[in-house]
Amino acid sequence: MANRDILAIGTSAGGFDALRFLAGEFSPDFPASVLVVIHLPSQFRSTLDAILTQAGPLPASFAVDGEKLEKSRIYIAPPQRHLLVDSDRLRLGSGPRENNARPALDPLFRSAARCCAPRSVGAVLTGTLGDGAAGLSALKQFGGITVVQDPGDAAFPEMPTNALMRSRPDHVVGLSGMPALFEELVRQPAGQPVPVTGAIDYEVNLASGGQASMSEMDRIGRRSVLACPDCHGVMWEIDEGELIRYRCHVGHAYTAELMSLALDDNLRRALSSALRALDERIALARKLEREASLGGRTQSARSWASKVREFEQEAKVIRDSIGRTDEIAARFAE
Repeated sequence: MANRDILAIGTSAGGFDALRFLAGEFSPDFPASVLVVIHLPSQFRSTLDAILTQAGPLPASFAVDGEKLEKSRIYIAPPQRHLLVDSDRLRLGSGPRENNARPALDPLFRSAARCCAPRSVGAVLTGTLGDGAAGLSALKQFGGITVVQDPGDAAFPEMPTNALMRSRPDHVVGLSGMPALFEELVRQPAGQPVPVTGAIDYEVNLASGGQASMSEMDRIGRRSVLACPDCHGVMWEIDEGELIRYRCHVGHAYTAELMSLALDDNLRRALSSALRALDERIALARKLEREASLGGRTQSARSWASKVREFEQEAKVIRDSIGRTDEIAARFAE
């Protein structure tokens, strides 16, 4: 009988150390393919494959589009490509960023849910914000086993906390307990297939680079009053029980929390642009005041001095608004 032969792991901040630890604990005959997504800067030429290969018995490599899965190997999502699984092969997607990341965790978990949830185990490790919660929930819904690192054990607890609250995982365990748990889970018989419904096909196709559809978005969500922070297009609100997320007609996707941060960032940029324009108006008004004063044009000098005071008051209002925005963002990040 087939075993659960896919282990999908997602992580972000603090993930290098966590992955290196796990790589060192896998058995040489680990009976599953290990698929890894870690948020990487687009310009980062990673040596993570060499690091994980040296850490333990399983060879690690960056995934290649179309390659066939092999057990006892680690496959890593390369920068700027979503890692997707399609039955016994890997696909690399060029679709839009999700949760401001590509590769992102959610597309990997959703692709496993679509093709092979009964033979999959998904895990969310240390990281910030909420990537992975929606995908892990989908994986569990369609028959996968889900694991979340104990937030109290994680270097960065926010990602595990969100996954814990919103996907209700099957197992919550510290990092030190994961190797034994993974060994146990992947040696279990695969579960029974569950018919895949809903938006899974559409969202996996988007991640792979497929065409977006406004009519499909109308089917899976409701149009919101918010604009996409990336492309400024219409966003749809997708309600999945305790999880609310947003996706635009181009395909950019955000959890509600990350959407809030992105809108805060857009607001901060807009306020900064307004402040810069006011500072330039103040500098010009002061120059014109000096020239009028030196030229003996007293009334004109008074007028420009009055404008300087008016512009300075407007600039103070915007500076105070930027300060309040920064305070709110700092509280949100705590």
